[in-house]
Amino acid sequence: MNLDPVLKALAAALAGEGPAVEFGPSGRHDPAAHDAAWRLWRPTEAAADLPEGTAVVVRTSGSTGAPKATALTVDALAASSMATAIRLRGEGQWLVALPLEYVAGVQVLVRSLFAGTRPWAMDLTGGFRPEAFAEAAEGLTDPIRYTSLVPTQLRRLLEDGTPRILAALRRFNAVLLGGAAIPPGLLDTAREAGVRVVTTYGSAETCGGCVYDGEPLEGVEVQLVDGRVWLGGAVVAAGYVGDPERTAEHFRTDDDGTRWYVSSDLGEVDGQGRLHILGRADDVVITGGVKASAARVAAELEALDAVREAFVAGVDDAEWGQALAAAVVLQPGEEGAPEAALEAVRGAAVVRLGRLAPKTWLVLAEIPLLPNGKPDRQAIAELLRAEHRA
Repeated sequence: MNLDPVLKALAAALAGEGPAVEFGPSGRHDPAAHDAAWRLWRPTEAAADLPEGTAVVVRTSGSTGAPKATALTVDALAASSMATAIRLRGEGQWLVALPLEYVAGVQVLVRSLFAGTRPWAMDLTGGFRPEAFAEAAEGLTDPIRYTSLVPTQLRRLLEDGTPRILAALRRFNAVLLGGAAIPPGLLDTAREAGVRVVTTYGSAETCGGCVYDGEPLEGVEVQLVDGRVWLGGAVVAAGYVGDPERTAEHFRTDDDGTRWYVSSDLGEVDGQGRLHILGRADDVVITGGVKASAARVAAELEALDAVREAFVAGVDDAEWGQALAAAVVLQPGEEGAPEAALEAVRGAAVVRLGRLAPKTWLVLAEIPLLPNGKPDRQAIAELLRAEHRA
């Protein structure tokens, strides 16, 4: 990927000398784009809609299919970049291993520009490949090196397990890991392999990750309101472009002038003050009058030896109102007798979860993913609905 055009446009936007840069699908072919992952905002179309100071717009369809365009100002991006450098104890060279249409990929470029370092991009043609990651990692020249990955990418690298792949991972002073729930055991496996992992939590609305290893970055505040996670501080976005109703729903400013993003995530804070994400507010399934967190049920399933990955959702059910349904990927070696393996998993789930064990099960070869590595919630939910009806 040739980063020069987008770096030039992004540098101008951050300096206030050029229009804001939009990342993400435009919804139509744009012959003026230098790369499918980004394009300049056309001033005649959208400039008037942008909040003052906007440098970047991240446009996504979202895991639930609700499109949104998040406006990030120069000040918010600068605050995020500085806070990241402080937490990581230095600036360095970044490897782009995520698509640029997502905020984690964009932030690799933004941090590089603020640090004055040259980012390096891996070849994402044909998807994420461990060999391409290793080749790109080997090309980094700065003594301080960083990259951002999602759990699926890290799992694939560790499962490859060849000396070259592990050596490439160990080259990084920190591998930022976020964007989706982290499967049980993945962090232990990575750290046993000598990989320096830093878990991150955040979203496009907070310029990406703003909570590292459960602790907010400098200048970031976290509070729980009725169990929902609110994130505050200078990293919070200006709002959603052209969507004042959704902006009013998710962005608040308190009497002290602190700007807050009201997330859709449920969380809790442990005795050490670390934030733990329990799942999405819309993941709560009421089945037979009992509330269940689909994310927590999925985590319990992934703790079973035979389950590699799990996704749980609520499906409409005439008897229960909603029923829990699970899509699972079995561990290698279990596929030879899928019916017997699934029956064993179902039995173990009943022991572990009792009445919250899923009623419907679907075995998949892989969990369908969006380009940013997050589960394609819409696609999986539709598969589970069809399986439940059957």
